[in-house]
Amino acid sequence: MILRHSRTGLALLLLALVLGALLGVWRPDLAVQMKPLSDLFISAIGLCTPVVMFVLVCSSVAALSDYRATARLGLKAVGYWQLMSLLSLLVGLLVALLMQPGGGLQHMGSDWPAVPAADDGPLYSQLPGLLLDALEQSVILKVLLVAVVCGLLLGRSGKAGQYLAPRLEQTVKQVFRVMQVIVSLAPLAAFGALAFIIGKYGLQAAVPLVKFVVVAYAACLVYLLLVPAIALRLAGCRLQRLLGYIQEELLLVATTGSSVAALPRLIDKLEAAGCDSQAVRLTLTAGYSFNLNGSNLYLAVAIVFLAQLAHIELGALQLGSILLVSLLTSLGSTSVAGSAFVILTATLSVLNIVPLESIGILIGVERLMKCRSLTNVLGNCVACVVIAHWGGKVDRHKLREVLG
Repeated sequence: MILRHSRTGLALLLLALVLGALLGVWRPDLAVQMKPLSDLFISAIGLCTPVVMFVLVCSSVAALSDYRATARLGLKAVGYWQLMSLLSLLVGLLVALLMQPGGGLQHMGSDWPAVPAADDGPLYSQLPGLLLDALEQSVILKVLLVAVVCGLLLGRSGKAGQYLAPRLEQTVKQVFRVMQVIVSLAPLAAFGALAFIIGKYGLQAAVPLVKFVVVAYAACLVYLLLVPAIALRLAGCRLQRLLGYIQEELLLVATTGSSVAALPRLIDKLEAAGCDSQAVRLTLTAGYSFNLNGSNLYLAVAIVFLAQLAHIELGALQLGSILLVSLLTSLGSTSVAGSAFVILTATLSVLNIVPLESIGILIGVERLMKCRSLTNVLGNCVACVVIAHWGGKVDRHKLREVLG
């Protein structure tokens, strides 16, 4: 049933894209009027952003604070997650800057609202003021900070925390349901977005979207070969062995689009590979919020892509701002459908580099980003093995037998 539902959703999206393209070619005047369909979708995602960010970050931080007996392991996990987040963002930026997915169209972003130009000056002197201004003006960063504080307090509040934590988890489930309802309207939004783009700019507008998909997949491949493969090698394991070991779970993620769907089976397999049960549950479960490398890669590529379409030059100050702000906003990432748009919306609203309205053109290819969820899952499995090996929480003989 899950596979059938996934295929039906993908079929609807493809049909919407075809119909949008046809309308854009045959009736461009009418196609341009379809823009509100994508605008309403973006607005709905934007309205949900603060609530989604708060409940997900708060629940994840609260869960982390429950592992007092493994505080040292938890600190190592946090350090590893932040390092991987930084490396994935760097790889995404570098690949996008080299491959130029948004190049080639001269007029596509000409009618987007202008954004204020960044002040000239040294990067180290500009960033503190930029981040303070972002914190003052952005609701999203305030929500993130409050969520972190509330999560820490909830995890340390004893009986009150034990009473409130299940309620927070119920809230998370309700938020997931709301997001699923909104994301179910993605075919309609994709129809409106693609019809408007082709109606206004012609068929050549599809070229950058194809380039964007190719660059996103290339960034994920480069990252996996450069970072997780080397990290696993240092732990005495091979990436190709891990790929073969969890291939069924990866197929499940690819067909359903949900990383969470494979979580129970991944926990069982990693424990069977010799990783300590507590280490697996800590790093894998919390990593689904704090270590989503594929989402980070997508975020970096998408921002560069939209900036190139809008003919915005990204200097050292802007690139440094993207890295720092994305490290904060990516803490609210999750494997729920629509999360990538939430994080992208939040990041663009903080950066004020790329017009927020520009993300509408990405709706049409959102469901094609299987590389994002696959990289998320694979990156978290690698994190489990590496952190367990690093902390001595692994049966080394069994691990080498299965993954060596």
